Amino acid sequence: MKFRRLVFANLFRKKVRTLLTLGSFAVALFLFGLLFVVRGAFSQGIEVAGADRLVIINRVSIIQPLPLAYKERLLRMPGVKVVAFSSWFGGVYQDERNFFPQIAIDPENQRAAYPEFLIPEEQWQAFLTDREACIAGASLAERFHWKIGDRIPIRGTIYGGTWEFNLRGIYRGQRPQDDTTQFWFHWKLLDERARFNKGFVGWYVLRIQNPDDAAGLVKTIDAQFANSPWETKTETEKAFAASWIKQMGNIEFLILVIGGVVFFTLLLVTGNTMAISVRERTSEFAVLKALGFSDRFVLGLVMVESLVIALIGGGLGLGLAKLYTFGGDPTGGMLPYFYLAPVAILYGLGIAALVGVVSGILPAYSAMRLRVVDALRRV
Repeated sequence: MKFRRLVFANLFRKKVRTLLTLGSFAVALFLFGLLFVVRGAFSQGIEVAGADRLVIINRVSIIQPLPLAYKERLLRMPGVKVVAFSSWFGGVYQDERNFFPQIAIDPENQRAAYPEFLIPEEQWQAFLTDREACIAGASLAERFHWKIGDRIPIRGTIYGGTWEFNLRGIYRGQRPQDDTTQFWFHWKLLDERARFNKGFVGWYVLRIQNPDDAAGLVKTIDAQFANSPWETKTETEKAFAASWIKQMGNIEFLILVIGGVVFFTLLLVTGNTMAISVRERTSEFAVLKALGFSDRFVLGLVMVESLVIALIGGGLGLGLAKLYTFGGDPTGGMLPYFYLAPVAILYGLGIAALVGVVSGILPAYSAMRLRVVDALRRV
């Protein structure tokens, strides 16, 4: 940039004011980054949901079980490729604040139902041959410093007693947003030791051959079990995940409101800063015009100054947000997906640039329209 020295000389003429404006952008974009991360954490289940997966729960509530006998009937339905089932365990590891999902799984079909979860074959075989075996997600194992072969005690809150498991495997996800905080163990172990709900499962997951047939299969499945003691409610995995988010309120709207207020305030602060800067340099703009610089040059100079402040401050804030997310989930398992994606950084820089341009329009236009005679008369 030919006049970059002039731009930076003008910006740092009032160092305190410029630094405070940069700080305002940094704080605003840091908040934007965290809001984007929280939004992504809440919508994680929707974004990673398989287009070819259906979830079947009890029509009354997900806490009500379904018979294991439904599995064979589901497999006989046209278009169904895989049927897996799971049950929620609900236990405590060491401290009640150490929350993470503990799920009794169907080992025969778990990997076919969730191909995005990757586990070495030797670890999976070790899991299959040990009735008391468990598998943990990579981030969960890292959180508690678990390693293969560890004996992990879980105190049951629903099923009671202390349950001990041998860690035989650690799974990872194909994508950064895949949930690697889950804890799996054999459903048969739960069915043998539980004092109630024997022969029942928590929910079913179906993989279907053609995602376009999902709507029809949903109706067929629920009609199949209508008027039975255990009626079903079937949804696509995406719809199932969205229903959970809705129970927590309109997170998206809340984030938009907070973000809108923050950036409107930032717009006023930056616009005021640039307006004061232009007013203080009236005579200098007049001299520039007298020397032959055009009105467009003066307009561009002020706009570039505003844009530079926005991008430097915004980049600093987004950089801090990225560093903050490197530490992983700070909520103790409530937001397992805590990641600032590159697309969010690009969005943030775009918003910062937009605020810089909009806030600089009026001061720049005022400087452009300045008449040399009127300006020099004020000196």
